[in-house]
Amino acid sequence: MLGVSGYCRVAMKTTYIRAAVRELSGYVPGEQPQSRHVIKLNTNENPYPPSPQVIAAIAEVASAELRLYPDPLAVEVRRRAAARYNVDAAQVLVGNGSDELLALIMRACVGVGTRVAYAIPTYSLYETLVALQEGESVQVPYGPDWALPAALFGADAAVIVVCHPNSPSGTAVPVTTIEALAREATGLVVVDEAYVDFADESALPLLRELDNVVVLRSFSKSFSLAGVRAGLAIGPAELIAALCRIKDSYNVSRMSLAAAAAALDDYDWMEGNVRRVRATRVRLFDGLTGLGFQVTPSQANFVFARRPGEDMGPLHEQLRTQGILVRHFPAPQLRDGLRITVGTEEETAALLEALARLMGQAQPCC
Repeated sequence: MLGVSGYCRVAMKTTYIRAAVRELSGYVPGEQPQSRHVIKLNTNENPYPPSPQVIAAIAEVASAELRLYPDPLAVEVRRRAAARYNVDAAQVLVGNGSDELLALIMRACVGVGTRVAYAIPTYSLYETLVALQEGESVQVPYGPDWALPAALFGADAAVIVVCHPNSPSGTAVPVTTIEALAREATGLVVVDEAYVDFADESALPLLRELDNVVVLRSFSKSFSLAGVRAGLAIGPAELIAALCRIKDSYNVSRMSLAAAAAALDDYDWMEGNVRRVRATRVRLFDGLTGLGFQVTPSQANFVFARRPGEDMGPLHEQLRTQGILVRHFPAPQLRDGLRITVGTEEETAALLEALARLMGQAQPCC
């Protein structure tokens, strides 16, 4: 039967389930409303549509090829990605979003007691995936400046994960810092670049010299394809071959492969949307600052706005009643902030207007 949350509830003995799974709290995704009559700024989706070439490619597959299995090796997407990012196709693996690729890396590299290090606060799925493998999460706190903590360099971990740019802060890590970390590390350095197209630099050039770096990319954010679920792992060919051996046979659908290939072909469309988002990001930053928020300079498609010492949960709920969704995290170190996706100009103006009204302030001039 289905519970009120929509998840299946089945009466059964939990002794069949591994202890690591029974004790797992699990990743909590952002709210996905059933109504479209909301301003959705809580899950960092791109507010602009994907390339028309992508829509055409999906339509062609849907009309003629759904009866066939997808290419298990995703040859065409790997070829296009290799050409786009100046790597060999053997260095590329296509996944069902970068989340699947993270899970595959953990499955391949992490066992009972294996140390996996990362700075926090960050993407909480890392902790879930490590726990699922019964590894040990080594969590190193960020300082107020969100610089990569020095303690991460001495973490002595089999895997180090760097979220670049980081979520929820939106801050980027200088690639020179990532390089220094990788040169000192004895294990694998995973650079999660889901938001990197909105940033100033990528860690991909490090792959030319370092054999312990893997870079993850997503089609969800900059390519406007969150509903498709496609991602890339780009790294040493030996690692990619190992991940390929343990992935599901047909892990990416025909429609997703067609969409990813077409998106890579029409790179200019993505870059145009990114420029629009970056321009609105400046206006959102200025507007929130004008309302008294402390806003971390962001290189992602969202910002993190704080009012130190205040719980932003009530304001989050007030916005929700106004039909505006933003993300609030109840963790003590984050509850004084809101993570807000950069929407369209109109959505951003509506958000700022609602905030000004709810906070009893004048509308920001910008």
